[in-house]
Amino acid sequence: MSRAFDAIIVGAGQAGPALAGRLTDAGQKVALIERDQVGGTCVNTGCTPTKALVASAYAAFLARRSADYGIGTGTVTVDFPTVIRRAQEIAAASRGRNETWLSRMPGLELIRGHAHFTAPDTIAVGEESFTAPRIFLNVGGRAARPPMPGLDKVQTLDNSSILKLEALPEHLVVVGGSYIGLEFAQIFRRLGSQVTVVEMQPRLIAREDEDISQAIREMLEAEGIEVRTSATCIGFALDAGGISVNVDCTEGAPRVPASHVLLAIGRRPNTDDLGLDIAGVATDERGYIKVDEKLATNVPGIWALGDCNGRGAFTHTAWNDFEIVAANLLDGEDRTLSQRLPGYALFTDPPLGRVGMTETQARATGRPLLVSHRPMKRVGRAIEKGETIGVMKVVADAETRRILGAAILGVGGDEAIHGILDMMHADQPLDVLRWAVPIHPTVSELIPTLLIDLKPAE
Repeated sequence: MSRAFDAIIVGAGQAGPALAGRLTDAGQKVALIERDQVGGTCVNTGCTPTKALVASAYAAFLARRSADYGIGTGTVTVDFPTVIRRAQEIAAASRGRNETWLSRMPGLELIRGHAHFTAPDTIAVGEESFTAPRIFLNVGGRAARPPMPGLDKVQTLDNSSILKLEALPEHLVVVGGSYIGLEFAQIFRRLGSQVTVVEMQPRLIAREDEDISQAIREMLEAEGIEVRTSATCIGFALDAGGISVNVDCTEGAPRVPASHVLLAIGRRPNTDDLGLDIAGVATDERGYIKVDEKLATNVPGIWALGDCNGRGAFTHTAWNDFEIVAANLLDGEDRTLSQRLPGYALFTDPPLGRVGMTETQARATGRPLLVSHRPMKRVGRAIEKGETIGVMKVVADAETRRILGAAILGVGGDEAIHGILDMMHADQPLDVLRWAVPIHPTVSELIPTLLIDLKPAE
């Protein structure tokens, strides 16, 4: 016999607990089902522990440069087990706060185990069944492991297992030159590993503009990271004492010896064992759950939030999914995915903050454009901090005078980008932001200057 709830939420990642809080506040009886750790990817194997590692790596990097600032530190050493333990403890503390919050939520029952549909309104966990008129899927994703020659014969790392290493890799080969891969590449290089990045595309983070991509490559290479692009035939083999990574590139050695290999070549949704076919929930060819503008699936009464719906791959987009669903169901609003601006960051040091279109995407629209660039070496705050790598750029519509997109690669770029993001969200002409009076000395103070320098695109 099934137990009845007003709502069932599958997955305690970013969106699930928050939605449970809103539903229980509204007096509903809610079942939240989680088969692994509360907090999902962000808290346990994503944002929280990796940004803790970024902080440790930055401390080591800055300590080695201390003489540039007139400070003597002596020999800089890295206690890798302590670095990893610090990241794990920060993640555990965050997870613990989430669990405490859920335990104190009236009307909520947290159920541990693997959930799967047995009917469109019924979820089973082990021998128990639960029914509800509303079911919300927030099951997240995991690292992809596509078939590659020799991959089944070697042991590799992903974004989760790399956080459990007990010793610093001697030579880490990162397969995948995009956001996750590049963050780990810089982290481990700064902690003391030899690092090689292998990317099949002709350049790193190919979705970005070519100048941004090139600037990031130069930044990483300046720290001693070897970058191998156009690696069109990647394969693996056991080698004496490690792994041999085959790299078919136009230049460089055809094979790279590695002590460890990190696969960072995309994500896949955790939807293959949910029994979606039994419920009749439609997915695309990659397994992502198809949703409409309000995150509803093709089955009435079932919604999909977060990474599993393919409509965003970030913690902040998962959170916004929760906000959209809660606003529509509980607040009488009419919120949609198309109202969301695409914004994200690459958390290398310095970071890349991005919002809206790239310059390449804007040019493809055929509309008249205004474009402005400013190197970070002309930004006072960057000069004072001794961190002048990077560039700021903005692209705008010449007729509507609306900002179409921006990128800030440089110190504070992940924070400064929000001034532009907020202006775009408010749908205000760039002249409004141009007349803002920002605080000196900051990176953000250069944004009005960047707008003043907008020129017609050639």
